[in-house]
Amino acid sequence: MSSNQGSPPIPQSSDGLFRKPRDPSVAPRHYRRVRSLPDVCPKEPPGEAGALCDGPSVVADQHRWTVYNSKVNLPAALNDPRLAKRESDFFTKTWGLDFTETEVMPSFYLPNISREHFSSYLQETAQREKIHERCKNICLNKDDLAVPTITNNHDKARAELEQVPKIFMKPEFVLNDPATFNAVLPWSHFSVAGGKNSRDVASSRLLQEKLSHYLDVVEVSIARQISLRSEAFFHAMSSQHELQDRLRETSDAVAKLRARTAAIDRVMCRGPLQALRDTLTRNNCIKLHNKLKLMAAVHQTQPTVQLLLSTSEFVGALELIATTKEVLQQELQGIHSFRHLGSQLCEMERLIDKMMVADFSTYTQSDLSRAFEEDAQVLEKVPQQPAASGKDRLQSLVFGLLRQRKLDFLDIYSEEMIRAAKNIVRQCVMKSVSQISEIDADTVKFHEQMRLMTFHQWFDLLLDIFEHFILFLKRIKATLSVIRNVVLEVLDSSQRSRLADANHSDGRTNEEEEEAESGGPALHSGEAELAYLTHEGLFISDALNEAEQRSNAAAHAQLRAQTHTETCGSDSASVTTESSSSREHNSNTTSSLPIGGAAAISEDVMPSDLELSRVASNVQELLYTASDVSHDRCVKVLMTRAKDGSLERLSASEFVCLSQAVESFVRDTEELCGRRSMSLRGALQSQANRFVQRFHEERKTKLSLLLDNERWKQAEVPAEFQDLVDSIADGRIMLPERRHTGSEDRKPGEFLCVDAQKYAVVGTVLLLIRMFLEYCQCVNDIPSITTDILTRLADLLKHFNSRSCQLVLGAGALQVVGLKTITTRNLALASRCLQLVVHYIPVIRAHFETRLQPRQYSILRHLDHITKDYNDHIAEISAKLVAIMDSMFEKALSKYEVKAPMPSACLRNVCKQMAKMHEAINELLPEEQTQMLFLRINASFKLHLKRQLARLGVGNDGGPQYGLVMVDVAFYSENVQALRSLEHLDLNMPEIWEQKR
Repeated sequence: MSSNQGSPPIPQSSDGLFRKPRDPSVAPRHYRRVRSLPDVCPKEPPGEAGALCDGPSVVADQHRWTVYNSKVNLPAALNDPRLAKRESDFFTKTWGLDFTETEVMPSFYLPNISREHFSSYLQETAQREKIHERCKNICLNKDDLAVPTITNNHDKARAELEQVPKIFMKPEFVLNDPATFNAVLPWSHFSVAGGKNSRDVASSRLLQEKLSHYLDVVEVSIARQISLRSEAFFHAMSSQHELQDRLRETSDAVAKLRARTAAIDRVMCRGPLQALRDTLTRNNCIKLHNKLKLMAAVHQTQPTVQLLLSTSEFVGALELIATTKEVLQQELQGIHSFRHLGSQLCEMERLIDKMMVADFSTYTQSDLSRAFEEDAQVLEKVPQQPAASGKDRLQSLVFGLLRQRKLDFLDIYSEEMIRAAKNIVRQCVMKSVSQISEIDADTVKFHEQMRLMTFHQWFDLLLDIFEHFILFLKRIKATLSVIRNVVLEVLDSSQRSRLADANHSDGRTNEEEEEAESGGPALHSGEAELAYLTHEGLFISDALNEAEQRSNAAAHAQLRAQTHTETCGSDSASVTTESSSSREHNSNTTSSLPIGGAAAISEDVMPSDLELSRVASNVQELLYTASDVSHDRCVKVLMTRAKDGSLERLSASEFVCLSQAVESFVRDTEELCGRRSMSLRGALQSQANRFVQRFHEERKTKLSLLLDNERWKQAEVPAEFQDLVDSIADGRIMLPERRHTGSEDRKPGEFLCVDAQKYAVVGTVLLLIRMFLEYCQCVNDIPSITTDILTRLADLLKHFNSRSCQLVLGAGALQVVGLKTITTRNLALASRCLQLVVHYIPVIRAHFETRLQPRQYSILRHLDHITKDYNDHIAEISAKLVAIMDSMFEKALSKYEVKAPMPSACLRNVCKQMAKMHEAINELLPEEQTQMLFLRINASFKLHLKRQLARLGVGNDGGPQYGLVMVDVAFYSENVQALRSLEHLDLNMPEIWEQKR
């Protein structure tokens, strides 16, 4: 064993092989990479090594050779009998004759190992090898002699041990087992008789010798094993003696330590520990006294809560209950006498919740159902609460409901609001019906009562309902403003409290860091050493840190109490209604309770900022709902009246009054509530559409009747129509007020003067002008029907154009009115009437354009289409006039002959007809249109004359016939230019001659 000292251990691996340790200072040798051999099989497809194991790709390998294209397998090639040297020829026929004799290149990854690599290892192990060899030489004879002997003895012992029955070798060998006992001692060899014979004695002696032999064999085997392992036994015994010596030394050291500890406990610990026990006992007594005082204060909770409830001080009662519950859960937990107080307080809290909800419902009913003659918008006095201010009580109730998270109290207000809105309509109707003697309220149903009223009676009722709903919304807005202010105050107080807590926690952290640096409140080392000791189940460290914990709790409770005071400051009802006795009793009671617990409860039970913000938004939405409810009730009143179609039969002025009243109410509610309700306006729009439909049908029917009775003669223009046209020229697109004097004295005019032009018109056109002014007036009075009324007006203008075309151009007036014929004067008069309408279409367009939204301008294209239709109609009338003269020219000039006397009768007849045409249209059409018309007639005359001259073979050759024709032409020109306004008309008569080529 000493040979191992002084030599380093030989590094070995886990598999028993020697591993040479690598010198970390020597960098690992880098070997040159092995170069790949050249490709000796060019027919083998290139690619990865594993590519041959995969199947050929149908796309990539369809034109390449792969191993799958081989036609001869390896066993067939090796077993080919035709080859003599198939072992080598198989490889050399493709790869060359030098393939088998090629030398293998040495591996670049395996270094060349020589004896020098083992020199360092041999130097390190040389000394130990010498010692090992010496020891082996010393023990050589003994081992050589002992090994065969031991081997022989081992074989002999094994043979002897095999003679021992296997039952003695089993682990479960127990002689108590009868089967085992009978197997060891076979009693069947002994006689069962009562006496002993020589055979039984021999068998017993033989069994005893056999067992003794078995024992000797086992003992010899055990002794042999012990002799072989004697050195291990001696080593274990020596280790046991050494361990016993160390245990003896340890026992002596422990005895000395116990003696010193007992001396320290007797001299230094008993006295100080007794002082600590006395201090802890005193502190426990103080705690017990404080606990008893706290129990006395809690015992007065129920009477105080009842006293607060008697004065409707719900918030104070809830605060007291919350504080008491906190004390019961923390300070007085497990007190047997208070085991039922928690459930009683919870029951009282539920009772207070019901009382607050009931009081809020009562307040809402009283506020919304009180008479509208009161000027105050917020309820001043609460029924059955003469000493309480309505506003203060509402604030108190809202704060209490918020504190209890009864955030659905606005639903109660909403339900009462809907009920009150229904009652407003019913009361207004009953009040109006009571003033009408013609309606019996007892026999007529509620809805029928409004239909039996006249329009003026019903309109007065509607105005009264509007007025009541405006007052109703003002009261709701005032009440909801109070509720919203309370919610916002609570939200602001919560945010300020949270900010103050954050600032306080930051301040405490800074103070603790300063104290830790100065070492002020730190525990002494002696106290820290005694902190692990216990006394009566309490840690002494708790007693040492109790004063510091009380100071921190007091500071935190003071801050929370201050925040709670600011939060409750908005509850003016708690200040107003609380009596002096209840306030004094409350302060005496709650002064004994932990302030921090109450404040903490107050912060915990209050809704979160998100919930408060949601309640504030719900308050605003409730105001919107009130506006919608008011509009819905008014819609019911409007639809009840319109059920029998009475609103459709209103006159334009009556419907305008109704529309203006509704628009005024909608604007007032929008300004009051900040929301634009569309239900009432939509109902009015629906009625307006029906009114416009009836309005349009009446005027369209009237226009049709007028056109069917129109004889298309020039009508006189009354003075009122001239004034109407003049007002339009001045920019006033509206019907003038009726004048009882002045207009009757003025004589009617022959023409209608519009912008310094005279228009000869029929009576229907004058009424048409008044009609479209009525349409424009409706737009002024009811702006919501602008698009609809414009569509109807366009339809009216189209109807006039199409019907007049049927009656004049289509000669429908011959059957309808009974005219004998449609004269040129009728045509010219119709054309002039159409021109008057076309003149006013841009005026109508400009009037409607100012009242339309930019996105609605597309509807104005209807007027553009109408203008085009009217112009086409006017052009058709002009063409009709030319066609009349054209047919006359064709008929007259077809009989024209160039012969004396001159001027010819034919030309005299033509000039006479043209004079009649001029006489018929000259007063009706303006000068420019007359000239343009006669230019077209002259062109038609020249065309027919040219054809007739060509047919007669008369040319401009200066012959006698040429002279006769020129006389007729001169006669024609003189007669035409002699007509009024045609003096300077260029007839260009040389065009009647064919141009010579």
